[in-house]
Amino acid sequence: MPHRHSALKKIRQDKKRHFRNLKIKNDIKTKIKKFKKLLQEKKIEEAKKQLNLVYSCLDKASKKNIIHKNQASRKKARLARFLLKITKIKD
Repeated sequence: MPHRHSALKKIRQDKKRHFRNLKIKNDIKTKIKKFKKLLQEKKIEEAKKQLNLVYSCLDKASKKNIIHKNQASRKKARLARFLLKITKIKD
């Protein structure tokens, strides 16, 4: 256990940041699950709206360095490809 005040403060800050980052990551996962569920139910228009929300969350998280920018980009590309695949099947 650290003794210096600055080290103790750093631990408190890290703990707050950790929980804040966890909340953002969980929000992303929840929105992705909701998007996939909408696609399975063949609700394409609602899924497109949800995809925009997912994009926004991923961009914000990568901007704040919660996730890497390439990871955000990869997730966005995979979700877009998934949507395109489902819309082609529907047609």
